[in-house]
Amino acid sequence: MKKTILFFFLVLSISIGNAQKDSLQLGDRYAEDQLYFLIAYDQLFDQPSQVGGSGFSYGLSSGFIKDFILNKRGSVSVGIGIGYSFDSFNHGLKVSEINNAITFEVDNTITSNKLSIHSLEFPLEIRWRDSNANKYSYWRIYTGIKVSYNLSNTFRYNDGAQTFSFKNVSRFNQWQYGLTMSVGYDAFTAHVYYGLTPILKDSSIGTTDISTKIIKIGLIFYLL
Repeated sequence: MKKTILFFFLVLSISIGNAQKDSLQLGDRYAEDQLYFLIAYDQLFDQPSQVGGSGFSYGLSSGFIKDFILNKRGSVSVGIGIGYSFDSFNHGLKVSEINNAITFEVDNTITSNKLSIHSLEFPLEIRWRDSNANKYSYWRIYTGIKVSYNLSNTFRYNDGAQTFSFKNVSRFNQWQYGLTMSVGYDAFTAHVYYGLTPILKDSSIGTTDISTKIIKIGLIFYLL
């Protein structure tokens, strides 16, 4: 199902983008409806002090952004989109189930501890670019907010003897949002996502609240 969603965005965006580019003339009023693809280095921050670093983690996302221009030249616009994202974290939280309740603790003996997240994402951007209807190499600065709806989450770890897996943990925050900024030229654009919502709700280690959030730093590619 997740692969089907991703394929649908790809086909739809390429079809719309090609039709748009083929019909434009210099000086035309135009919008930049775009397919985007992001590859990012992910990290968890605002973690309890006793939790170790999140190690090598990564994120992938793809989707489509509809462009609504705000001036005649087309250099300023609002972008509204929908996409799919996958994130994989190596993290330091141990998830357990005691009396049918999920608990969190720290266990430094765990050799493999991963969190996998599948989400729908909804970017909203204010966009500036130094372009025109027939100029495809230009500077861009896009900034805004991204809202995510969690489709599934899986905590999986190995204690050296057996593997434990907890899927769709109820304390995982289903709706999350954060600030975004993309800055680049031509095909290469740097992207940062700074999470404002903790990934867990009503969760703690002992008396310490878990306020863990996500930051992503990577490259985002746009296809007209």
